[in-house]
Amino acid sequence: MTEFLQTIAQLTINGIAVGAIYALVALGIVLIYKATEVLNFAHGDLLVVAAFSAWSLITLWHLPFWLALACVVLGVALFSYLLDAFIIRRIAGQPQFSGVMLTIALAFMIRGAVSMIFGPESRNYPTPWTNQSTHLFGLSIANLQLVILGTSMAVTLVLYLFFKMTRVGVAMQASSQNQLAAYLNGVPVKRINSLVWALGGVTAAFAGVLLAPITLVDISLWFVTLKALSALVLGGFGSIPGAIVGGLLIGLIEQYVGVYMPDGTKDIVAYLVLIAVLIVRPHGLLGEAHGRRV
Repeated sequence: MTEFLQTIAQLTINGIAVGAIYALVALGIVLIYKATEVLNFAHGDLLVVAAFSAWSLITLWHLPFWLALACVVLGVALFSYLLDAFIIRRIAGQPQFSGVMLTIALAFMIRGAVSMIFGPESRNYPTPWTNQSTHLFGLSIANLQLVILGTSMAVTLVLYLFFKMTRVGVAMQASSQNQLAAYLNGVPVKRINSLVWALGGVTAAFAGVLLAPITLVDISLWFVTLKALSALVLGGFGSIPGAIVGGLLIGLIEQYVGVYMPDGTKDIVAYLVLIAVLIVRPHGLLGEAHGRRV
């Protein structure tokens, strides 16, 4: 393998691993949006809660990584469920702007609470794959990247089967398409919406726990939400497959740009892609076009 092809292959693997995280975060956002029509700007702060909780359980309480992961996933899912049940549900029927402002306010409150409890310092925690790598065809692949990719695929597959093969999953789909019709057919829409928020919390927890060892446990983890929103726009806002495709593409683009473009371009390329897609193809790659030009 030539040096150029080896570089491309390495960047592709790194991009897919990072893009899998973006896809997980975007998936959580689009699940909540499709079910409740609330664009959750506090989703990234659930990653922050998950990361700091994992750090506490692993480094302070000395729990094994897998047990800590299970506790964090359950805890963030319950927290998300309660957020909808006691706060978000109060704005049902209000304009979408109300949901945007409420979730932004919740984001600042959650971020502030985490900062007050844990402090602003960055930190890290060990995983079973820390400093381990696999060498294949001249490529060096961090084992944590393989775990991220495998976990993202597993979570996506489980959610797909959940929506297709369980009564609760079918009820969630019905509620997301028409809440009134679902309610008239006996679907407990309020409880279903809270469960969707809990599922969004699960995706955020997995993303936060797996991303933190790479980027450090820090308040700035919430910035991943902005990358996920770019992925949603690229893939097609409201499209679950689009969220996955968009996340992977954003991860790949960032890796290539970071090597072959000037310094600093990598930090803004996701937003440049967002602007370009809004201009050229507003409904994204897999989204459906609505409205018409006037």
